Amino acid sequence: MTTQRTRPSDTSRLAKLLNPRSVAIIGASDDPVRIGGRPISYMLGQGYKGKIYPVNPNRETVQGIKSYPSVDALPETPDVAVVIVPASAALENVQALAKRGTAAAILFSAGFAEIGPEGAIEQQKLVDAAHEYGMRLIGPNSLGLINPVTSFYGSFATGVELGFPQPGNVAIISQSGAYGAHLMTVATSNDIGLSAVIMTGNEADLTVGDMLQMVVDDPMTKVIMMYSEGIKEAPHLIAGLEAARRARKPVMMMKVGRSAVGSAAAQSHTASIAGDDKVTDAVLAELGVVRVESTEQMMDIARLAIRGVYPENNTLGVITVSGGAGVIISDAADAIGLPMPEMPAESQAKLLKLLPYAAPRNPVDVTAQYLNEMSLLNTFTDTLIKEGKYTSILGFFTYTAGAPTIAPRLREQLKLVRANHPDCIFALSLIASREQKREYEKDGFTVFEDPNRAVIAIEAMGRFGQAFAKAPNLPAPSLPAFKLPDVTPSEAEAKDLLAQAGIASAPERVCNSIDAALAAANELGYPVVMKIVSPDILHKSEIGGVILNVGNDAEVRQNFSLLMQRGHDALAKIKGETRLDGVLVAKQLSGGVECIMGITRDPVFGPVAMFGLGGIFVEILQDVVLHRCPFGEDVAEQMIRSIRGAPLLLGARGRAPADIKALANMLSRLSAFAAAAGPGLQSIDLNPVFAMPEGQGAYAADAVIELANC
Repeated sequence: MTTQRTRPSDTSRLAKLLNPRSVAIIGASDDPVRIGGRPISYMLGQGYKGKIYPVNPNRETVQGIKSYPSVDALPETPDVAVVIVPASAALENVQALAKRGTAAAILFSAGFAEIGPEGAIEQQKLVDAAHEYGMRLIGPNSLGLINPVTSFYGSFATGVELGFPQPGNVAIISQSGAYGAHLMTVATSNDIGLSAVIMTGNEADLTVGDMLQMVVDDPMTKVIMMYSEGIKEAPHLIAGLEAARRARKPVMMMKVGRSAVGSAAAQSHTASIAGDDKVTDAVLAELGVVRVESTEQMMDIARLAIRGVYPENNTLGVITVSGGAGVIISDAADAIGLPMPEMPAESQAKLLKLLPYAAPRNPVDVTAQYLNEMSLLNTFTDTLIKEGKYTSILGFFTYTAGAPTIAPRLREQLKLVRANHPDCIFALSLIASREQKREYEKDGFTVFEDPNRAVIAIEAMGRFGQAFAKAPNLPAPSLPAFKLPDVTPSEAEAKDLLAQAGIASAPERVCNSIDAALAAANELGYPVVMKIVSPDILHKSEIGGVILNVGNDAEVRQNFSLLMQRGHDALAKIKGETRLDGVLVAKQLSGGVECIMGITRDPVFGPVAMFGLGGIFVEILQDVVLHRCPFGEDVAEQMIRSIRGAPLLLGARGRAPADIKALANMLSRLSAFAAAAGPGLQSIDLNPVFAMPEGQGAYAADAVIELANC
């Protein structure tokens, strides 16, 4: 797991970073197209109201503004500085700015951690110098920060030459400078107004998580778009995402590096740890983030999210002039789990009286007749919302919405419906000129040419709504103090350790003689299971180290000798010291459902719990669920009920329901154990776990604990 760093936590400095009243440009250029000249040129051209202090020892003025030879010569301490000097000169300027009390510095300077270990050492010197006086840093190797609301341009992003971003309520946070500027440019071309564009670069100090908290605290920001290649400090990101959820500010993230190739590229580019992608998916879903697959998807969701309607129980009602489009929309909604309930029978009958050849089920097809009777559109859509009680409405009007003879009347009817239902999501799928689309958008509708894209964006609003409405979870169990062993434990030792956390296993005895094994088997009752006990043989079944259905004394004698011989043979192939503790004799459980649960230590998010059904469900179908540790029994039960195979636990096909409460208690306690164990714990496997019939408990039949340094 990534290490926690001690850093300044003065939020007022971050507020100044986003909204500086004065800015120093260190390494300012008189040439507006050079990197050192662009921030000044952009701010002058866009009307920045704050003070600009160019620092250039070789010029009296820079782009018509008085220039100063050094940081010490500035007439006042700037809120923020943009440092555009070679790497060799960066440290002295950071030191000078920090001593003067500058709140934050944006470092364009490159040649630090991104070039290797020597650069990383020099980068840490920048951080140490800044933190000595509480100054914060973006970068180095950053493309900077832009606030279109105040026209602060602490960036040299040339994408603005295609169109400066308009002030708005959407923030962009990106680890990649070029891709962050790409998102800004695409957002601008999509008429998305921006409250901030932040490109974090090497993240020597401020990370995407810190910048997320900054924009959550910003009253102008309502929606947040993020691009991440690798998460450096999970605690700050998690805290920022939790703050965004509490503030009802939707977050969509493009987290790249899913593939092995992509992950390697991300680490090379940012010196970050990509982590396991399935874990990332689970953590982002837990925190209410909608993970997007493309820039197009991110823009679609942002354009709809800015309307501020996030239904907890999202349902889609469709009004269409094309039966075929209705089928396309229905297929798209079904594929992603967006409910499209039928209209009530009485409502369908009412609409058929108005238009006998309509299709009023949902999608509701008004046919081309609406061109002759435009009021039908108002009536049908109003009925759809009032009586169908859909939280989201998608209207498909194709090219008719752009036809000059139709568009004005269509807009008039749609505006009437929109005015009567301000708390409903309205999206339109249509083809029209850019100006016409802007008019529909001004009327309160979000416009898409492709209805499939509209469906995906609408479904995301429901996920945000569920996240915002989510009640606080129960606390994780509190456990007595325990200590991990110094060496890898055997199965029996692992079970004894887990028992301290309240995790039950089948009754068993470790035996080092045939007589002891016979006594144990008779005490426990036949049939029993017999296993090799050795911390050096973790996968016992692979060497024949597990024998089931041992049914009498003779079989105990025979199998004890056989297992000990197999154990000695296996250990003989291992170099170094090994240990064979004997044979484990355990009560053989029956009548339960085999499950698997375990812990893995993710390099980014720390211990993560896994649950699934045993056998082919985990090996072939990969039907498992993951969750960050620790968590309470409510989350554990949600995990159990969320897998595809859950009906086998809930009493499908006449089976007795399994003891879900006991299973959830075990999973929750396992998560608490993993969190309390600390970084010395690498993984835990409980496989199988027997979920017995309701009221009869859950028991771990096998346990493997791996330690990080063993």
